[in-house]
This record gives sequence, structure tokens and C-alpha cells, in this order.
Amino acid sequence: MHSYTALRYERRAQTAWLTLNRPDAMNALSDALCDELADAIGRIERDRDVRVAVLTGAGRAFCAGADLKGVFEGGTAAPDDEDPLNAFLDRIAGMIDRLRVLPKPTIAALNGLTMAGGLELAMACDLIIAAEGARIGDAHANFGVFPGAGGAAVLPRRIGPTAAKYLLFTGDTLPAAELVPLGLVNRVVPDAELAAEVDKLATRIASKSPLVLRRMKQAVADGLDQPQATALRLERLVLDAHRHSHDIREGKRKPEFKGC
Repeated sequence: MHSYTALRYERRAQTAWLTLNRPDAMNALSDALCDELADAIGRIERDRDVRVAVLTGAGRAFCAGADLKGVFEGGTAAPDDEDPLNAFLDRIAGMIDRLRVLPKPTIAALNGLTMAGGLELAMACDLIIAAEGARIGDAHANFGVFPGAGGAAVLPRRIGPTAAKYLLFTGDTLPAAELVPLGLVNRVVPDAELAAEVDKLATRIASKSPLVLRRMKQAVADGLDQPQATALRLERLVLDAHRHSHDIREGKRKPEFKGC
């Protein structure tokens, strides 16, 4: 599936830009959008020429969460013995899990409102760059929905339990700038400069060794919940393997990294 309706896929040099393209629905996650995102994530993983992926949204929102209206109106297909809501939420969680473990750097470019499943989608990315006008929150509590793709599990690890519980319990959305000191957002840039700034960042990252980036990403994920001594041993094991790579030799001169 390379012809998308709810998603725009664009290659800019070695970066793949994925634009959620349901602006009239604030880019809420529908069946079609989830399926197309999952397909695009697999496409990026297989394409050796793509070194960085960027997610952003069309219109005034990055993503307002799950499109539950479609589920309750019978728009979600599910096996006869499975509840359509469960099937839909599992589809979202599965897609976000695939994004989280994509072995290439990912950047969420938050162009506007980001909440609920949209926040979970953004947190599955490695870096978050936000426009000044973006507002971010969990908001599941506002709709009587329990988070299922990282709102309760990942958010406290990113910003600490106290700040996470504030966002979870109140359902408030906050200006992106307020979430920079908490570590959720890396940078806030003027609205009109978001795409250009993210493109520059993606280009810088794409110039690095894809093998190093992949191994760094995996080492951070593997070591994050380990005692420091264990994480250091894991890091050394990766280094021992990396010593024999082409890319480490290329780093001693003007490099032409091959990812091996």
C-alpha cells in the first residue's frame, strides 16, 4: 500500500515526512489512518535510503487522539467475537508500538493541538519539536477513556509521576513551552519555522552513521530500566560488536557511512 488517503508520504533527501492528513477531523486516528501509518512505518524500515522519519499534521492539529465517533457509528471492522472498540484501540496501540521500535531516529513535529492518542503517538518518537502555538495534553479523562498506548505508562517516565498525574487527572492541555523544562519537548520554534527547523535537524541527524544511530537507539531502550552497571555492560557489548563495522573506520576521515 503506497497510495494513501489519510496520510501524506514525502521523501526529502534521506528523510521521510509523514503528514497526518485529516485536517477536518483534527487528524484524529481512524482505521484508515492507523493502517496507512503502519504501512508507512514498515516502508521506512525497509528503505535503506531513509535514515530519519518525521511525523507532523495538516491543519491546526497534530493529532487530537482516536476517532471514536467512527467506532460507535459502526465504522470499525472487527472479528465477530471481538468488540469493535477493543479492536480499534488494539490497532492504534499496535501501530504506535511499531513506531516506538522503528530502528531509525524519529521526530514528532507538533504543529498544533496534540492530545490523547496524539500525545501517545508523539511520545513514540525519539524527539519532539513543537510550534509555539501547539498545545499538548493527555485528555483521556475528558472523554471517559483510559489510555492504552503510553498515556499512563510512558508519560510518567518522560516527565515524572507528579506532572504526568496532573495532565492525566485534569485533562488540561498546556502550551508546548511549559513542557520543555519537564523534558517532554526538546525545542519550541515559531509556528512558521517549524517545518524548516525540523528539516534542518533531520538532515543533520541523517548525515550520521545509520548503524551508530540504530545501535544508540537500541542501547538507550535496553538500558533505560536497567541498573546503571547493567546498562554499562550492555553498552560495552554493543561497542565490542561495533569495533568491526565499516562505519567506525569511515569516522576517521570524511565519512561515507553505509550503515554496516
